[in-house]
Amino acid sequence: MGPPCGREAGGRRRRRRGRGQLESALALAAAGLMCTALAAYVCWEQLPPLPWTSPAPQQPVSVLLWWEPFRGRGADERPPPDCRLRFNISGCRLLTDRSAYGEAQAVLFHHRDLAKGPPDWPPPWSARGDAAEDVLEQAALATLGSRPPGQRWVWMNFESPSHSPGLRSLTGNLFNWTLSYRADSDVFVPYGYLYPRNHPSDQPPGLAPPLARKRGLVAWVVSHWDEHQARVRYYHQLSQHVPVDVFGQGGHGRPVPDSGLLHTVARYKFYLAFENSQHLDYITEKLWRNALLAGAVPVVLGPDRANYERFVPRGAFIHVDDFPSASALATYLLFLHRNPAAYRRYFHWRRSYAVHITSFWDEPWCRACQAVQTAGEQPKSIGNLAHWFER
Repeated sequence: MGPPCGREAGGRRRRRRGRGQLESALALAAAGLMCTALAAYVCWEQLPPLPWTSPAPQQPVSVLLWWEPFRGRGADERPPPDCRLRFNISGCRLLTDRSAYGEAQAVLFHHRDLAKGPPDWPPPWSARGDAAEDVLEQAALATLGSRPPGQRWVWMNFESPSHSPGLRSLTGNLFNWTLSYRADSDVFVPYGYLYPRNHPSDQPPGLAPPLARKRGLVAWVVSHWDEHQARVRYYHQLSQHVPVDVFGQGGHGRPVPDSGLLHTVARYKFYLAFENSQHLDYITEKLWRNALLAGAVPVVLGPDRANYERFVPRGAFIHVDDFPSASALATYLLFLHRNPAAYRRYFHWRRSYAVHITSFWDEPWCRACQAVQTAGEQPKSIGNLAHWFER
């Protein structure tokens, strides 16, 4: 009986060595992915400049917000923001009183409020500047001649095409400009962005979150759970190989603690910055606020890696597309968990950049004013809004 037991024990040792070698190979392969990204990041000198970073003359401009987003029609008006104090944009007169419609150089229409309820458009504008008495069809209101000369109608939307109902009904050159998270919008306002630090340093204090405070591995905060969404399907696959603590509503996660979302996520090494749908440039607060600002390494699911790299250094995040399976991604996360030096490399970008979180809705309002100040007089209209936004 002795020799067979010895052979069996030797077989177990060989199998353990085999599993260990496999895990090591996977870890090295995963590390290679990271090192490739880091090497590219070293060669990548700076983020592309934002369109409003160059100085420009600031002329007096009036911008009317037709509805305050998500407040409902008829809600009490809140005072407009001070663009100069908030964003160093002077010369802005922000309006909420519709009686001042004829004085506005631009009018902002929020899509979600535009799409729900009965049509609520400005009245057609006569040559005398008086509102016409006749009630015209919506199509008639859509013509460029139904508004004061030179006035721009701006379509504003921060939802993805998948969550923008009624988009295809907005036809007939209704709008002159678009304002959204899309980089090819007339007024580009992302959910967040990185901006250069004034005094970059090789060893700035407090930029890499202390690992001793990170008691958890992977966190995910989700407010709308839909089993048909790619993010939920991927979570089910990933959670089979690595523990994921889920926070949210609707019975699919524990409540966010009273300390708040940022303090909660800061205790984790990784955050699942999974978007509810995958579209061009649709990169929301899940990346900017929930992950980067909180101090967790983002694991992203959204547009492709190249799209993210237009706005974030490639060595600052992990993309699910970098791995052939959720199991391979889990192996890499566990590798980083066991190797603090490799994990800390994901915070090297903080030496040169800081995170700005877009303030809604005052910042888009002020950016629209700034865009009018810097725009020329060339007329423009959006002939097929849905075709542009859904592509």
